[in-house]
Amino acid sequence: MPLNVPILLTWLRILTIPLVIGVFYVPEVWLSSWHQNLIATSLFIAAAITDWLDGYLARRLNQTSAFGAFLDPVADKLMIAAALIVLVWLQRVDAIIAVVIIGREIAVSAMREWMAKIGQSKSVAVNFLGKIKTISQMIAVPMLLYSERIGVLSPQRVGTWLIYLAALLTLVSMFYYLKLALAPRAAGDRRRLDRRGIDP
Repeated sequence: MPLNVPILLTWLRILTIPLVIGVFYVPEVWLSSWHQNLIATSLFIAAAITDWLDGYLARRLNQTSAFGAFLDPVADKLMIAAALIVLVWLQRVDAIIAVVIIGREIAVSAMREWMAKIGQSKSVAVNFLGKIKTISQMIAVPMLLYSERIGVLSPQRVGTWLIYLAALLTLVSMFYYLKLALAPRAAGDRRRLDRRGIDP
């Protein structure tokens, strides 16, 4: 297993996950709910920054690796899934939204693995729609973790709208990836039928 600065940052992001969860189990006599929200939000934002930083450093220092390319999206998915489960437990996110987003991540990951096995991994590469979905999630989750009002701003309300947007984009992008994944197979079936002289 290669070990360099970008991969260390990715591991650090993974190690942050239990801290985001654990802070809500600290008794309120030690930490008020406001402090719990603030610490969890700060940890999540710090982890999200390392998501950008490890990719930047990997390219800048020429330390890209196959293991790093595998570990980075795994860390992202674990971080989002853990945060959503906590938010459902705190009753700040509907369970169905968490199921849609987490289920999509599992389905797309399985789809990418299958496409890689048949040599078509580029068919399900990350697209612009997926990036917008990720940005919506990364803004929504810290707002929902913090939840407390900031003057006239209601992070809970803004975060709720953004997480609903993320869930919608999650479904749209999943069907988009599914279409891309099935296209090479459909083309292969047509070529086999053509070779046999069969009209599809």
